[in-house]
Amino acid sequence: MSSTRTIKADLLARVEGEGALLVKLKGDRVTDVKLKIFEPPRLFEAFLRGRHFSEVPDFVARICGICPVAYQMSAVHAIERALGVQTDPAIRMLRRLFYCGEWIESHALHIFMLHTPDFLGYPDVIRMARDYREVVEQALRLKKIGNGIVTLMGGREIHPVSVAVGGFYRVPPKSELRPLLEDLKWALDASLQSVRLVAGFEFPDFEQPYEFVALSHPDEYPFNEGRLVSNKGLDIDVAEYEEHFVEQHVKHSNALHSVLRARGSYMVGPLARFNLNFARLPEVAQQAARDAMLSVPCNNPFRSIIVRAVELVFACAEAIRTIEAYEPPAAPRATVSTQAGVGCAATEAPRGLLYHRYRIDDQGLVQFAKIVPPTSQNQKRIEEDLQHFVPQLASRPTDELTWKCEQAVRNYDPCISCATHFLRLQIERE
Repeated sequence: MSSTRTIKADLLARVEGEGALLVKLKGDRVTDVKLKIFEPPRLFEAFLRGRHFSEVPDFVARICGICPVAYQMSAVHAIERALGVQTDPAIRMLRRLFYCGEWIESHALHIFMLHTPDFLGYPDVIRMARDYREVVEQALRLKKIGNGIVTLMGGREIHPVSVAVGGFYRVPPKSELRPLLEDLKWALDASLQSVRLVAGFEFPDFEQPYEFVALSHPDEYPFNEGRLVSNKGLDIDVAEYEEHFVEQHVKHSNALHSVLRARGSYMVGPLARFNLNFARLPEVAQQAARDAMLSVPCNNPFRSIIVRAVELVFACAEAIRTIEAYEPPAAPRATVSTQAGVGCAATEAPRGLLYHRYRIDDQGLVQFAKIVPPTSQNQKRIEEDLQHFVPQLASRPTDELTWKCEQAVRNYDPCISCATHFLRLQIERE
């Protein structure tokens, strides 16, 4: 008879938040996969009800200490649509710069601190640093440069406080932005080195027929704006999101699984953005991808570490471009008139698409909030990856197989804390 094995990671390492992994095998056949997200629901949507819309950016910044900008940007865009607010083009430019800072610090963190140890055979970055001190020091400097942009734009690097509906409470003069250029030019060179480093890793021969979903803008690599598109025919306005995507509760997770109606799982994040928007990357990032032998499309999730490094190149180049072209707006934020309305928006967090919808009454109070983080959108796809990946390794020792399963989860850089948002908890007792 075929032997039965259980692969367990009771607490996933090197991801943001708390979760576990369970894989059951009978011979070389996977009989069950569960990415268990047991971190308690955090109820942010409920906290927002009854709050004035002006409070929302500060509230949602607390959802994540690594990507608060993404939550603030999705929120303000959605509220501005609900209230009919038009912002100055310079505000739009500053918001892209703000996002550059977050992508730089988040991608540097994931590439080097969380994911590279997998490829180099180390249990953590502390032990990796003994042999790769220069690489780790370079990563820390990259992250510090990203944090510096967030601090300047947002007032502080963790949970920024300067974001407002209509713009910012304060915008920097040119004299404060220009000193960032020297560090950013160093960061651009360092990010190109990062692409070359990670492109040299060994990658499993693993591909899947993914449906990639991301924003797509006709003129630029997406941050805050664009239509929702996929490589399998999806092309919709963000306002149509809930007509095509549905969240489902599963018993083993305190985060919902998001699926495309009648189609199933999909992937969001760097690999999706890269495959759907490669032509909109600046030439320096395109060339880095070509030098790394990245195909378009790339269907190997383990190569997402290279794609993140390419996006690091993009974020540095885009920050330089934005600062060099920057002219301050006439006012730090647009005038906002209170009215009842419903607005939704999606932006590209470092980990992928982040959707927000708000209903606001004529007093400016939030009556309803819906937030769909990237990790809940990827969670079902992660489980399906494991179902197809594990059989290739079924003969490996259990410790090695467990390591490889965790590495497959880390391909997605899951933010487990962010994913635990839903409000209805179903409990079944026997």
